[in-house]
Amino acid sequence: SAVENARACKRDVAFIKVPSSRFAMSPISASFYDDPSSHLVIYGVTGTEGKSSTVSFIWQLLRLSGIKAGFISTVQYSLGGEAVNNPQHQTTPEAPIVQRELYEMLQNGCTHAVVESSSHGLSTKTNRLGDVKFDCALFMNVTLEHLEFHGTYEQYKSDKANLFRALDKVCHTKLIAGKETKVPSFGIVNLEDPAASYFASATSKKVVGFTTEGMAGKQAAEEIKAAPLPPVPQNMAYISSRNIASARYGITFSMHRFDSSVPEGERVIHVKAPLPGAFNAYNITAALIAVSGTTLIPLAKLAELTQKLLPVTGRMTVIDCGQPFEVIVDYAHTPSSFETIFPPLKKRCSGNIICVFGSGGERDTKKRPLQGAVAARFCSTEILTDEDPRFEDSMKILEDIALGAIKEGKIKDKDLLLIPDRRQAIRKAFALAEKDDIVLLLGKSHENSIIYGDKATPYDEIAEAKAALVEMGFSS
Repeated sequence: SAVENARACKRDVAFIKVPSSRFAMSPISASFYDDPSSHLVIYGVTGTEGKSSTVSFIWQLLRLSGIKAGFISTVQYSLGGEAVNNPQHQTTPEAPIVQRELYEMLQNGCTHAVVESSSHGLSTKTNRLGDVKFDCALFMNVTLEHLEFHGTYEQYKSDKANLFRALDKVCHTKLIAGKETKVPSFGIVNLEDPAASYFASATSKKVVGFTTEGMAGKQAAEEIKAAPLPPVPQNMAYISSRNIASARYGITFSMHRFDSSVPEGERVIHVKAPLPGAFNAYNITAALIAVSGTTLIPLAKLAELTQKLLPVTGRMTVIDCGQPFEVIVDYAHTPSSFETIFPPLKKRCSGNIICVFGSGGERDTKKRPLQGAVAARFCSTEILTDEDPRFEDSMKILEDIALGAIKEGKIKDKDLLLIPDRRQAIRKAFALAEKDDIVLLLGKSHENSIIYGDKATPYDEIAEAKAALVEMGFSS
């Protein structure tokens, strides 16, 4: 065992004294499980938003291509079989669990693994992913979040960039399925994010960019008040996803390849997927680049498989019980994620948008008025409610959010309602909704509880929404 205090050990117990037993868990766990990531093609996906969906899409594309793969993610996981719900809902588990699950994937015949890589897991404070041999690193975005853990935005960004630094620390010639294999190693960055060049420069490996016609990067820069960063190198190959059309049950777009090595006639690829939400163009594009780059399957061939992609539970999940208004459950819980999902919904909504959301207690408080302000610009009515208040006063959290909404013109008890009880908040939203309206239930998504104090009270947003609609006389 590894210990920090040798006095705690009996004389006949073998031990290694280390500065941090938590940091030491990673190399010890990797060694105990015979370094499983040395025998798998490993993808790491990091970002404030979009990680779970992108991880799922990479995994699905691999399986649809006939490649046995597993994945570790917040919502679900797979050790080589079908995806199952993750009861812990921890994005990146502690190192012993990560290494054990990679080992089990290997034992189940997997050759590829996708790891959702949180900033907590990438931080040297936890070192949860310190001994995972990543081959492909994906950066989706970075905005204000988790500053209660990282301290500053710069540290948050640096901890996430450890994923890209990891590409330079390992040998990418691996023994996979008993065969020595040179695994392509590269990074992928979202060029709309102001930190793209920072992540690209964190590795000496090739980096590929992707972008869309959206404004997420500009809005993220405004949110964090970031200074302009150096432009991404001119010689970087990238893909621009354009002509994005999102309807209630699907999305279409075209990928334009800006890469001198690609023949002129192969530079535009059309994509269709049964996934609502224009933001999924980001996630699908990143997933396609990752899988094509590591498997060498042509991008156009992979794009044909996107029509078979399945959505992630709680990510733009449509609840249809025959009601005349649309109900969508999503995990969006930051100002930037609000900026991403609201515009396309506003564009296609012929009625009003009513949103129900809150903000976590004992977490970054700066984002609260920003959430309220963004929602106010796109929604006719805001209903603020509990979202894991923990030991904070529920109404104080809602009042913090309301400040931003009021600055944008919302009026309390008129188009701005504060209802701490989330079940009652949902029912109020449905009671207000009329034909062709959209009701957005944001922030809880796949999570199975609401935390009050240190107690997790069982809660299921999707089930609660269905129950409320049934109470109104609609079918389940």
